[in-house]
Amino acid sequence: MDIRHLQYFAEVAKQMSFTKAASTLHVSQPSLSKTVKQLETELGVPLFYRSKVLQLTDAGEAVLANAIQVLDAFHNLTAELDDITNVKKGKIRIGIPPITGAAFFSKIIRYYRDKYPEVDILLSEVGSKMIKQGVEDGSLDFGLVCNLPVESSQFHTLKVVDDPLMLLVHTDTSTAAKEIVHLGELQDEPFILYREDFTLHDRIIEECRAAGFQPNIVCHSSHRDFMMEMVEAKVGVALLPSQIAREAADKNIAVLPLSHPNLRLELGLVWKKNKYLAFSAREFISMSRDYVKETVRLS
Repeated sequence: MDIRHLQYFAEVAKQMSFTKAASTLHVSQPSLSKTVKQLETELGVPLFYRSKVLQLTDAGEAVLANAIQVLDAFHNLTAELDDITNVKKGKIRIGIPPITGAAFFSKIIRYYRDKYPEVDILLSEVGSKMIKQGVEDGSLDFGLVCNLPVESSQFHTLKVVDDPLMLLVHTDTSTAAKEIVHLGELQDEPFILYREDFTLHDRIIEECRAAGFQPNIVCHSSHRDFMMEMVEAKVGVALLPSQIAREAADKNIAVLPLSHPNLRLELGLVWKKNKYLAFSAREFISMSRDYVKETVRLS
């Protein structure tokens, strides 16, 4: 048995699919199946029920729990050795939400890249739910997630953004003439909302329900430009963070404040507790803290 056997087995267990795991690992499916079979032979137990739906056996569950610990320890060891031998190089893997991440996070990344140009920053654009999963399973070093706080037992958190959501409506509507809008006034409006894997999707629905109505969602999207185009086409209304909503100023869109104080975008940088962080990652945290302090000082 070597580390590769555990990596391959853990990825199949994560995906619950040999085909998807092979694609993620960039190996052929026969090679992956052979490696997992070798592990089963060495351990003397089957790790999967290979029926129409792949499932872990009881032995597979036990092996997976221990494999994760071994892989975490191996990651920590390689990161520490890299830290010792290659202080100002390396890579950082960060998950950011597509609609909001780049708008708020690009300055921090540029700030870091100016000081450490040889560190590769690998960005993945996915929803907050998948970002937290990626940080937890180690496929991401950091994540930018919405709606704080996150689970404090698993993650360290640094709040980097606190921005109110604004209402976007077409200028040719009665709502556009208002100075401020109460959420309950939107009960008859069609909504253009974030995709279901975005934390703000659930948050907006919860606040609408608290205001006494179930929102009529006619469109989901992960692209803010598309959401604005839908508003301009009179398909519906949208709720976007104020810094992003300003981009609609030159369109036939009115951007209005909401009276609802709980509808805010809170973005936090999260990283896993009890995980070794290389110098490049520790510096990223330190510089993010400095950037937040400077932003607060100037606001």
